[in-house]
Amino acid sequence: MNPIEQFQQEREATAQGYANDQEFLGLSSAWREMSMAKRYVYNFDWLGRPIIQYPQDMQAIQELIWATRPDLVIETGIAHGGSLILSASMLALLDMCDAIEAGTTIDPKKSNRKVIGIDIDIRAHNREAIETHPMASRIQMFEGSSVAKEIVDAVREAAAPYKRVMVCLDSMHTHEHVLAELEAYAPLVTPGCYCAVFDTFVEDLPRDFFKDRPWNPGDNPKTAVFEYLKSHPEFEIDKSVENKLLVTVAPDGFLKRVR
Repeated sequence: MNPIEQFQQEREATAQGYANDQEFLGLSSAWREMSMAKRYVYNFDWLGRPIIQYPQDMQAIQELIWATRPDLVIETGIAHGGSLILSASMLALLDMCDAIEAGTTIDPKKSNRKVIGIDIDIRAHNREAIETHPMASRIQMFEGSSVAKEIVDAVREAAAPYKRVMVCLDSMHTHEHVLAELEAYAPLVTPGCYCAVFDTFVEDLPRDFFKDRPWNPGDNPKTAVFEYLKSHPEFEIDKSVENKLLVTVAPDGFLKRVR
């Protein structure tokens, strides 16, 4: 076995060990709960735009984009735009690496790799910041409910030319809404790529932890994931992602399309 393969196997074995380490899992869960109560997740930017994610989940998304090399990333939930910028910057890096390997140059304005963002309310100041960002040429935004027929149809039409598609769901976190998003957008995911469903961790929090939100244990993204998987065997939960992260808002939420 070569050293690179050996190191990879050692890392995988270590992460798998975490999955059975109840003390470590308990500490990670407790830290996540306290950090959420203290709004820790609001502290970070990606290339100058606020991104409401844990650093661990940002790391996971960049690893998945690099590993699967999508042409299109579809995201529900825009907020300040940091997540769109993260995905767009990773697609730009993929283009740059492709150009280096091919010995050519790439005009980013002519790149086929894009990010689609959907939000029911794109606030004017956030739209302006996204549209004037250096990554703007890679981003297309749709304003409206992510489960409204006209939005779903428009996104499917925009996605049609792309060969490798990844999806990230991070808008309204009720069971009904996320299940509708899964039905609408998960079929667009290419075999070998991922549908990342965020905030599944709500199922593991105390009831009414988010007092001003309509989701709770029993009614959240994780319950929607489990319901969706009952009739969609083409997707499987990739536990290896959360095993190594430990602190993530998406336990059981990294869905890999296996066929």
